[in-house]
Order: sequence, then structure tokens, then C-alpha cells
Amino acid sequence: MGYISTYFSDVDSLKSKAYIIFVPWISIFIFFLITMITKLEGWACWLMVSPLFLLASSIGGYIGAQFRKDKNKKTYVSIAMLLPFLLAPIENQYARKQETFKAYNSIDIHAPAEKIWGLVTRVSKINEADDTGWLNKALGFPRPVEAVLNYEGVGAYRKAIFTNGLAFHETVTAYEHQKKMTFDIKAHPHEIPSTTLDEHVVVGGEFFDVLNGTYELEELGKDHYRLHLYSHFTLNTTFNFYASVWAKWIMKDIQQNILTVEKKRAES
Repeated sequence: MGYISTYFSDVDSLKSKAYIIFVPWISIFIFFLITMITKLEGWACWLMVSPLFLLASSIGGYIGAQFRKDKNKKTYVSIAMLLPFLLAPIENQYARKQETFKAYNSIDIHAPAEKIWGLVTRVSKINEADDTGWLNKALGFPRPVEAVLNYEGVGAYRKAIFTNGLAFHETVTAYEHQKKMTFDIKAHPHEIPSTTLDEHVVVGGEFFDVLNGTYELEELGKDHYRLHLYSHFTLNTTFNFYASVWAKWIMKDIQQNILTVEKKRAES
């Protein structure tokens, strides 16, 4: 798209570097708008992927500007138009790779261990006013509401409930009282309403899944503790190197939100 934008431009216009860089963005923004109007993509997905699209279009614009000097236009334009159709099947078949990543947060809390641990294992309802997850709120993603646990110990069932029908089904796999709790996480895509998340970011879907989470309580002094929370998640895309940056930001935003609530409640 960037290549075509500059290839058919006036030669005099291509003397401006700003023109070469930014004119290709117009076609990208039009493309974004059409796909959102037709509901082929959600705005949150476009927000995350737009830096890549805009960078690629500028690179294409630069290449198009260089080839614009050549008179053999038909050959170059034909190659540019056919290239996506030739590369897409190869990309879909070979470029996707499932990888596991880790998101880590911690917070210091001045309170007794028993009080902190009670807030870790079970989280009572979180009011919207107490929600500090700015990134997920900006993206329109569900926010955490509460977490319920049937008992404390290995094999226990814990359910983390979010808004808009999103829920995580968790099974405790390791437990040390007031020290550590690890749990496997399952999200069933069929339980999640189609309006809750875009298909590309559905938990347990084709591209993204959360595997497990761990709380660790580290003693720093008398009634002074550091609460650690980390999770592992998988990505299965053709650009994990980039998608992992956004996924970590989102996961860390959720985790920091929960830790902040637990700290505020423990110290109150």
C-alpha cells in the first residue's frame, strides 16, 4: 500500500522526505476505517498493530519513490500487487510459532502476613472506583471483579471473575500457607460472549492463552512484605516478537491492578 501510494505520485512531490514517509499513512488509515466500519477488526487490535503497519507503509513508500524514477512501471507495479498474494500462504503455513512468555509484578505491603494472604487467596468485589488498570480500561477490555476459592490447598478450585462475562477457571497446583500459591488457568472461549473480546485476543483462542499464575509472599521485616505475582502466557502469531510487548503490558496492567487493590485493603 505504501509502495503504490508513492509510485503513482508526482515526481516533484517525492523530493520531500516528509511526503514519502507520511502520504502512505493515508491509505492505511482509510483501510483501518473500512475494516472497523465493516466490523472485520476491532479498534483495540488496530491500535496495537498500527505502529507496524505505519512503519511498513513508510518503508514501502520509500521503495516506491525510488522505483518511480524507472520508466518500466508495469513490471514493478505488477510485482508489488502480486507480492502479498504470493507471501500470505507461506506466512500462514510456516511463520506462526507458539511461544511462552512471563509477566511479573510485585508490591510492598505493610500489614501482617495472615491479613495479606487472606486477600490473596480470595478477592472480594472490586468497585470500579478502585480499578487502577488504565491500559485495559483504555483498550475497553474487561476489568477484574472478584476471585472465589473453595478451600486452601493443592487441588482447590478458584474462579476469577471479570466484567462482560469473562471468567478464569483456576486449579491450585502448589500451595505453601502464607508463602506461595500457584494455579493453572483455563478460559473457555465458548463461555465468553462474542462482544467481550476481539477474536485475536480471546483468552484460550487461536492466538493467545494464559497458562498459570503464582503468588509469592516474601517477608522483608516485621509486618512488612513484598507480594509477587507472575503469570505465563502463550502467543501463536506470525509476529510474536511484537505481540509479546503488548501482551506483557496488558497482563502486567491486570496484575498491578489486583496487587494495588490487595495492598490498599491490607493496609486499611
